[in-house]
Amino acid sequence: MLIGELSGTTGVSQRMLRYYEEQRLLRPERDANGYRAYGEDAVTTVCQIRALLAAGLTTEVIATVLPCAKGDAPELDMCPELVATLRRELAGMDERIDTLQRARGALAGYLPGMCQS
Repeated sequence: MLIGELSGTTGVSQRMLRYYEEQRLLRPERDANGYRAYGEDAVTTVCQIRALLAAGLTTEVIATVLPCAKGDAPELDMCPELVATLRRELAGMDERIDTLQRARGALAGYLPGMCQS
């Protein structure tokens, strides 16, 4: 399938699909005319990428997680390296959440009548 077909099927823009390719998340073949040719599995891969992005992972981390992904949701094959990666990412998110909560409390303190939370 061509990039336009993959875009239409997944709802992901062609520009974003080319970005996924740059990030080595998608690996299309090239036709004789140089056009990108995606296999049927590309639809599942794009769904997996979108789900992992929605979970807050970067494309760099997704590149390491994607080989362990199965299905559109995706379901992850939890090898020890993957568990360590996901725990590290979760800890980083927790730190960012804590930082944002402290910053929110400080900012709310500048407004009259606002309770800090």
